[in-house]
Amino acid sequence: MIETASRAPDQQLTRGYTIALIATVVWSTTPVFIGYLIASYGMPPLALAFWRDLLVGLGIAAVLAFVAPHMLRIERRYGRFLLLYGFILASFNGIWTVSVAFNGAAVATVLIYSSTAFSVVLGWRLFAEPLNGAKVVAVLLALAGCILVAGAYDPAVWRLNPLGLILGLLSGLAFALYSIMGRAAAWRSIPPWSTMFSIFLIGAGFLLVFQVVSAPLTGTAVASQLFWLGTSLSGWAILIALALGPTAAGYGLFTVSLTYLPASVANLIATLEPAFTAILAYFLLGEHLSPVQLVGSGLILLSVVLVRLRS
Repeated sequence: MIETASRAPDQQLTRGYTIALIATVVWSTTPVFIGYLIASYGMPPLALAFWRDLLVGLGIAAVLAFVAPHMLRIERRYGRFLLLYGFILASFNGIWTVSVAFNGAAVATVLIYSSTAFSVVLGWRLFAEPLNGAKVVAVLLALAGCILVAGAYDPAVWRLNPLGLILGLLSGLAFALYSIMGRAAAWRSIPPWSTMFSIFLIGAGFLLVFQVVSAPLTGTAVASQLFWLGTSLSGWAILIALALGPTAAGYGLFTVSLTYLPASVANLIATLEPAFTAILAYFLLGEHLSPVQLVGSGLILLSVVLVRLRS
């Protein structure tokens, strides 16, 4: 009995690591879809983010209606919590999009994974998650690996203005808060998929508000931006695939992993995304991995292994 009980926490950790790794692999396909929609169709980033959230929320709700309708019923006492969670999701998507525009993909990727440091500190302060030397070293290794994989070691890439740097760090903070809120939802015993359909629909509502507020700055009507794809069936098909594929599965599995793992550890595993994206680009797009990228991927993997062994 004692041996079985002692194995239970380790089995939960292993399950959490496995789910988080699968979520990260799925997530790593996202830039391929987003890059194609923006490059080939010129789709406005905020409109893209809005449709992603809306389609994910509706898609998950439709599935739950058939397989687990009870998950569509959420207690009213969680209303304000989920409203805040949805706002954080929408803010993360919006800030990340603007950060890419200001900083470029490479630097924005590095800055968003400042979330690992934010998650460690927030998890320590809010959930009494352990803060030890191994975790600090792992965060430093992961950040160094992201810099190498994204190519941000080149000084020419870091043409940042103060606003760009602030936006990049805010995107990292927003992602850390998203992870923390997922952990808090698990503590409240809200089913992960109930959380998902709720916050994505709420997030879509906030993104619509962001779209309306930003419309005067872009000089384009809100309806024109939202229905940018028009009658392009191929464009809508790619958008739906992005929403119901890497977005729904990636975010959903990551949220499930938070029921087993501290937010700081799940966030650290997510830093493998740039490495997985580089590998996918190699196989799907013929882009070659440089020795520096291979070293960076190794550092990120080492950081995850270090935390797992320490656990």
